Amino acid sequence: MAIEEITVPQLGESITEATIGTWLKQVGDAVAADEPIVEVETDKVAMEIPSPVAGVLSEHTVAEGDNVEIGALIAKVDTEGKASASVAPAAKAEPAPKAAAPAAAPAPKPAVAASSPQALMPMSPAVRRMMEDYNLDPSSIEGTGKDGRLTKADVMKAIDSGSARTFSAGPSATAAPADEGPREERVKMTRLRKKIAERLKDAQNTAAMLTTYNEVDMTAVMAARVKYRELFEKKHGIRLGFMSFFTKACCLALKEIPAVNAMIDGDELVYHNFCNIGVAASTPNGLVVPVVRDAQDLSFAETEKTIAGLGRKARDGKLTLDDMQGGTFTISNGGVFGSLMSSPILNAPQSGILGMHKIQERAMVENGQVVIRPMMYLALSYDHRVIDGREAVTFLVRVKEAIEDPQRLLLDT
Repeated sequence: MAIEEITVPQLGESITEATIGTWLKQVGDAVAADEPIVEVETDKVAMEIPSPVAGVLSEHTVAEGDNVEIGALIAKVDTEGKASASVAPAAKAEPAPKAAAPAAAPAPKPAVAASSPQALMPMSPAVRRMMEDYNLDPSSIEGTGKDGRLTKADVMKAIDSGSARTFSAGPSATAAPADEGPREERVKMTRLRKKIAERLKDAQNTAAMLTTYNEVDMTAVMAARVKYRELFEKKHGIRLGFMSFFTKACCLALKEIPAVNAMIDGDELVYHNFCNIGVAASTPNGLVVPVVRDAQDLSFAETEKTIAGLGRKARDGKLTLDDMQGGTFTISNGGVFGSLMSSPILNAPQSGILGMHKIQERAMVENGQVVIRPMMYLALSYDHRVIDGREAVTFLVRVKEAIEDPQRLLLDT
């Protein structure tokens, strides 16, 4: 038996510790070289640790939820694959304590299994959290993990393909597990969630934060998307979305109002001559803000591809520290969840964040006539220590003008 020890690799310059999230491979599972075996969470990002060798996972030395230091031993792999593989079935036969099965008494309650499969299906805390966040029925998703367990990849695949069913709010859903378990549950905050909370509260405590609002007529952008959708997708292999318009509009406005693209460093103001646009994305693990670098130099197609790629990495938990660092301004689109109006919180140390919202048809007056227009509220939260009110309002007006007349984006005016 040849044992290879797996330790926590260096995860970033300032990271000294991580939390074991979900074991993707169980003891007795065969693993390939470079195949992820465990997901770990840091205060910045969740990531997977691969096995450096092929073999069979012989031991977990830490459990899910444990805090581990960089370099700590977390697992062992038997590299003599065939010799160990024969042991794996024995491990599977471990459920020999079938006598203990009666303890899983819920078996005689098929009604519960049908209405609330979460109560019976073994899931890791991370997967269970995803199921609850999206209100999904586990019985509608095929598990590829050990013993048919659901993995995060299974859930995301089902969500993307639309095959996952959600629980209805009908009587059967509400009446089912009234007395099936505790009325409340305490779950330890993940390292990432704690860091998000700290950063948001620090931003409120430190910055002189204000929000200014405007509204934008989306008619021209929506017409452009309809007119060029097929041609754009055929040529570039990706859909033309709203985010590329707003990203380019912000780059144009940041060029004119550089204070919005600045930050405080000690007793100095740092003005950036480039636009690294953070795009806030909601994931089952929490809010993350991957960065579109040098967005001012990207075409619409390059912007859409970059944002789509970062979005996939965020959903799959594959964002790296490089993907998350270096942003100079952030865009948050609460409209995808139906938000009509909100005041976004700054993503420190940045001095500005643009909030996009739901597009809603409203009656507007144009040239003395009442017309129906697809309108969106825009919100710019900014640090008043860096940005004056005139600059904030002008920035938001420039974004509005560029969106209402998209040709400005092409002419850089």
